[in-house]
Amino acid sequence: MRRFRIFAFVSLLAVVTIPAAPAQKQSADTDPRAGQLYDEARAAEAQGDPAGAIAKYKTLIETFPSLGPAYNNLGALYLRQRDYEDAVAILEKGLKVDPKMPSAVALLGISFYQMGDYARAKPLLEAALRANPKDANVQLLLAKSLLQLGDREGAVAHLQAVVRLDPQNQDAWYQLGRAYMELSEEALTRLREIDPDSVLVHEVSGEIMESMNNYDGAILEYKKAVAMAPHDPGTHYKLGNAYWSISQWDAAMQEFQAELANDPRNCLAMSKIGNTMLEQHGDPGEALDEVNKALDICPNALDARADRARALLRLNRAEDALPDLLAVAKATPDDPTVHFLLGQAYRSLGRTVEAQSELQLYSKLEAAARAATASRAQQVMQQSQSAQPQTPSQPGSQPQSQPQPPRR
Repeated sequence: MRRFRIFAFVSLLAVVTIPAAPAQKQSADTDPRAGQLYDEARAAEAQGDPAGAIAKYKTLIETFPSLGPAYNNLGALYLRQRDYEDAVAILEKGLKVDPKMPSAVALLGISFYQMGDYARAKPLLEAALRANPKDANVQLLLAKSLLQLGDREGAVAHLQAVVRLDPQNQDAWYQLGRAYMELSEEALTRLREIDPDSVLVHEVSGEIMESMNNYDGAILEYKKAVAMAPHDPGTHYKLGNAYWSISQWDAAMQEFQAELANDPRNCLAMSKIGNTMLEQHGDPGEALDEVNKALDICPNALDARADRARALLRLNRAEDALPDLLAVAKATPDDPTVHFLLGQAYRSLGRTVEAQSELQLYSKLEAAARAATASRAQQVMQQSQSAQPQTPSQPGSQPQSQPQPPRR
């Protein structure tokens, strides 16, 4: 019995056996013309002749109208050609012939999505996802459809599933960030309706601005929150952290200290005080004391452990710094900074080979991080310009010998 493969637009799906045809119709199981037409269609497609492939699939369907995979493959071909209307028409016919084709269901949902008919795409994509829960592409399109239909909470759940399946999917991360931002704006609108000049309104406004790197706007909002609630835990920390993010060390230090007056056990403020001392090239012994206070309360704070190692290195205590550095490197192996610090520690201990290895890894990771940042920025710009699905259209530098560490 000949088997016909179903080729989906999103991913290659399972091989499907042709079911036996009704007695009154010609059977693809026994008629060699079915296999020949299929091979000719695939050959035409491989040779860059979509029109020829479409013609062969049409003949295959006319000759063997009960052959479900032929409808699927023709629909996939139409979809690749961005001929969404014809894709919809042929896939709907195919599902009447064989309703148990999950690939055709997925393709039909994708076609409706590309046409901007999100309401009709949604149930089809949901059905396709139930058939194949690990199809990240279908899940992403379902999330996008839900965003267009105003169901942000549902979209977020699917986007989180996508990034678990495919952590490098930049489109999913972009859509997730967009959904979170819209939810934040919606929450802020509701907060303003309740009380337009509350501490929470200013704090949420500041967080939204900070998420968009608008630190001047964030600082202005956090200042309003501090003025309204100078003794509430958290208000001074948020303001101090915004100052810290733009390297305004003195202002940041003042706010972190004010935070500790309100909340003496705020380990984040303690840690940031130690970090700020290190950034200002202050006394490493005093910085070490502050970071140790933070770690006494929050022993698993990785940033604090990295800063403790930095302080120990400046105190010429490389051996003492190693346990923290190795723990941070194990938890965050792609962080360039920790490998730079490990290189310094090994060099101080005379372990030259290990020092060179860590510094080479630092250079490699730092270059990769710069490239990834540039790529993300370009993609975000492109996607922000084309958030709506488009209608069919025609078709390193060498590492430095003495690298400098990035600021933690």
